[in-house]
Order: sequence, then structure tokens, then C-alpha cells
Amino acid sequence: METFDPKAFVDTEIPEIKKKICNERALVAVSGGVDSSTCAVLTHMAIGENLVCAILDDAFMREDEPEHVAGILSQPPLNVPTKVVNVRERFLQAMKGLRDAEEKRKMFRETFYKVLGEVAKKEDCKVLVQGTIRADIMETVGGVKTQHNVLEQMGIDPMEQFGFKVVEPIVTLFKEQVRMVARYLKLSSELSERQPFPGPGLSVRVVGEIRRDKLETLKKATAITERELVQHKPSQYFAVIVDNEETGESSAMLHIKETVARLLNIPSRNVLVKIFRDKATGVEGGKRRYGEIVGIKVQTMNGKLHQTAIQNLVSIQAKIIAEKPAVARVFYAIKDLGEKKSYVMGIRSVQTKDFLTAQVSEIPWSTLNKIGEETLNACSDVTTVYYDVTPKPPATIEME
Repeated sequence: METFDPKAFVDTEIPEIKKKICNERALVAVSGGVDSSTCAVLTHMAIGENLVCAILDDAFMREDEPEHVAGILSQPPLNVPTKVVNVRERFLQAMKGLRDAEEKRKMFRETFYKVLGEVAKKEDCKVLVQGTIRADIMETVGGVKTQHNVLEQMGIDPMEQFGFKVVEPIVTLFKEQVRMVARYLKLSSELSERQPFPGPGLSVRVVGEIRRDKLETLKKATAITERELVQHKPSQYFAVIVDNEETGESSAMLHIKETVARLLNIPSRNVLVKIFRDKATGVEGGKRRYGEIVGIKVQTMNGKLHQTAIQNLVSIQAKIIAEKPAVARVFYAIKDLGEKKSYVMGIRSVQTKDFLTAQVSEIPWSTLNKIGEETLNACSDVTTVYYDVTPKPPATIEME
């Protein structure tokens, strides 16, 4: 990665894009992330006004994000005309009632490409340009999770199913190389350094069933989390929401409780353990697996939440998952109201170079406390805010 030359890549890729698209009109769907934005700028340089750049407002983007990103791309210095297509109801109806992570990803992909096919037909575009990167291919083909933008590599013929051929200008690059290309193309830092955002957006950060109130609560928490964590420069950071519904009391919960108490050297009566009903995606031996989400709340003698070094919590997580392989993810409570409400919130922050492995960020407790407090104040239906202390592996970076 150190020897990657973004200028050489751009000089080679622009003629390649021209050659692949010829004189056809092409459509690029932009999510606001660095991958699709870089593809849009590259392709606009290659084919000019033959490119139609659209943002599908699928209900799963951050607050006010579609219009904001369209403005950045459309104005100087990039000057890539970008339109917003409102398809929120279409996606919300398609995803209604689905709980399983993989089912949701597949339904998102099916709906995404159907809508794109309709937009392409309306705009007379025979080519779809998309920002698939190397890690997307590796994870999908390797069986970790289905990336919505991986088609031909999975035996899906986009021309036959959706009516367009696909061009993927940055498919050989890893994320940091894409950022280098973006900086070279003079994309603003807001786009070039933008947080990785999954194609299915917040739908993969709503664990279990997607409901409107749940999605709106997550959007509020996302804004707080991103605002407070940016100063620590993690590779990726975000909020997730989980239904506050748990499995019944079990021997597994008792075992976890005793393990945590022993490792923290505190009485087991001060440890509360939840195993949530909905599961999260993990990875083992390069393959996807679904596993339980464990929530741990540890109280001090005076009733406050126990704080310890993040690395201690990561070690506890490793012990729990080693002894209970059915667990894919361990959450540790940072703020709690002590009363039953509909949802709990998880905060995820990791350090990574290639997004194939990742370590938990050592965020100061002062920041975690602030995020927890502001989230509980802003989100009246959330009872507990947790910090996700699980690296990749055994957890994927995203929840689903």
C-alpha cells in the first residue's frame, strides 16, 4: 500500500472507463461514502455529461445526508451534477418484518437494483458504475457477508436481471488506496476522509426488525456518536440499536457473570448479564457466523457503573467468547437508566488498516460518558448505552 501511486492509477483508469462505457450513458449511485464519490468523479472525468449521478434516498442515510452530499458533488470544484431520488417508502415496505441480517441484506440488494434499473431505464443508461472495492469482494466470496454491490462475482448477471452492465473502476483497491485517489482528485476532506458507510446504510445498524421509530432513534444517536468520536480519529465509528428483549435466564448467563466478576475482582452480585434475542454477525475462520450479543453491566458498591481500561474489557470479551463460542459480540454498559425501555444502544469504534481485521479503539471514558449521557437525553426510548468491546474477528465491523 505504501508504494501505491494515485496519479498513475487515475491516468490508467480514466481511459479504461472510457473504453468500457464507449458512447453509452452511464448511471452512478452515490451513497456519500468515499468509494462511490470517487467513482462518480473519475467517471465524470472520463465521459462528462454522459454520466447520470444519483443519490437514492432509501430512508437509511444519516439525517439530511442526501441533499448535503448532492450539494458537495454538484458544486465547484467537482461539478458533478447530482440528483436525489426519494425512494424511502419503497425500501421501508420491502424491509418490513425482516429480522435476519442476511435476509435484510439480500432484500436491500434486490430492491436497490430494481430501483436503479428503473432509474437507468428512465435516464436511458445501459451502464451502472459502482464503487465496489477489494474488501467487498473478499468478504462476499469468502462467505463473511453478502455485500449488496457484489453481483457478477456471485454469479448474478446484472444485464439479464436488471437491464444494465456494471463497471467497477476501483475494484482492485483497498479503502486507504481509495482515499489516496480521492485526495489526488481534490475531493473535499469531508468526502475523502468520510466514515465508511455500508451500502445498505443504517439498515445494517438496526439489529433485528426495522421500524420507523427505531430508525429515527438510531439517526439521533448516530449524530451524537459521530460528533463526539471524530476527535479520536478511529478508522470507523458508529451507533447501533438493538431491541431490549432478551433470552430467558440460562446457565450461559450465570457462567458469564462469574467470569466477569472473577476477572474484575468484584462480587458477582454486582454483575448483570443480558443475552439479547436478536443476533449479530461474527466471523470465524474467514466465514460468517451468527452469534449472540451479550450485554454486561457492572456496578460499583455505591451503585455507579464500573469503569476500567478498554483493554481489560477486550480481554474479558476474549475469555467469554473462548468459553462460549455461541457469543459473537460483547457489549459493556457505559450509561444506564435502570428502567425498562424499548431499546438499547451500542457504540462501535475500531482501528484498522484493511477492514479485514480490526481492534477496539481505546476511547477515553470521559468521551464514552458524554456519548452515553447525551444519547439517553436525546433518545427517550433507550434504556442503556453500551460500548462494543469485540474486535474483528470474532465480530464483523458492522453489526449485520
